[in-house]
Amino acid sequence: MPVVYSLLLLYFSKSMLLLSLCLIGAGFGLSSHYIMKDYNLPLIINTWGFTNATEKAWNYIYKKKKTPVETVEAGCTKCEEEQCDFTVGYGGSPDEKGETTLDAMIMDGNTMNVGAVGGLRNVKNAVGVAKHVLENTQHSILVGELATEFAKSMNFKQESLSTEKSHRIWEEWKKKHCQPNFWTNVTPDPKTSCGPYKPSDLDYNSCNEIPEDGLINENNHDTITMIAVDNNKNIAVGTSSNGANHKIPGRVGDAPIPGAGGYADATVGGAAATGDGDVMMRFLPSFLAVEEMRRGASPTEAAETAIKRIAQYYPKFFGAVIAANVSGEYGAACNGMKEFPYSVVSPKLKHVTVKKIPCFNSF
Repeated sequence: MPVVYSLLLLYFSKSMLLLSLCLIGAGFGLSSHYIMKDYNLPLIINTWGFTNATEKAWNYIYKKKKTPVETVEAGCTKCEEEQCDFTVGYGGSPDEKGETTLDAMIMDGNTMNVGAVGGLRNVKNAVGVAKHVLENTQHSILVGELATEFAKSMNFKQESLSTEKSHRIWEEWKKKHCQPNFWTNVTPDPKTSCGPYKPSDLDYNSCNEIPEDGLINENNHDTITMIAVDNNKNIAVGTSSNGANHKIPGRVGDAPIPGAGGYADATVGGAAATGDGDVMMRFLPSFLAVEEMRRGASPTEAAETAIKRIAQYYPKFFGAVIAANVSGEYGAACNGMKEFPYSVVSPKLKHVTVKKIPCFNSF
């Protein structure tokens, strides 16, 4: 009997010790969630080496404890203000008439709600307007001059998006007989003339290929795209772009198209694209990458699948996809350039880091 009592006493002592540790942990604000904290979260990842945008977003989600929606708005706004590579924000990518117009989107992966603007005129903060479409309307996309009217009603300032630089780019393009441009199957010959154009009798199939010289490249692409995941695995994707240089007026790229420029689902993760938006939007690469992650693929594998799908039809296309799951794992894939840089930060990385990956088809 003394042995039995001793064993019972030992068991009781250990149980009390474990209970005490739990109570002490609770007193210091500890919990199993804290102890098992995932140091991959929160996470910010965005296309290109736009590190100031990454840093701004990190400050929002990590220090200010803002939501992923607020975070991607802040990060993309930073790029709009800094005119990142002149492919984002005012003063870049003038169209054939010399005007800069903007595309942007925010997608909330928790609600699956989308707010976007396409061909926005005379308002600099396109992603800010997109956030108001998300929060203040039941619509998903507003476009053109009427999107500007909406922005004005939301107290955004109306001002020209042209600058001396963008006007000079447009003037030089005109002097070069409007080369390059995005016209096909028209007369007069768009390779030697500025138009105006009319449909020609040429075979459509002979004109349905990406030009050898590549109109879209590192200096002419859509976009900054950004994914933000917080500690609670909430996720959002944001995009902002001034589109393709010398685009035909009225053109809208992939940036404001859900599933193309970006896509987020809080049960899985998010993905975002950059590059030749006219080609990439035809394949919804961001949606495809998220669905691949849903099926168990890693973010890198998911991005590669999305890129390879496009390359089956357009082997020389220029573009990249970034992807992240809600556990904070991330990856990217690219095509049509030697390497692709993207910016990322998490508690594990400690500071904003630019990573580069080799692309499938470098030439």
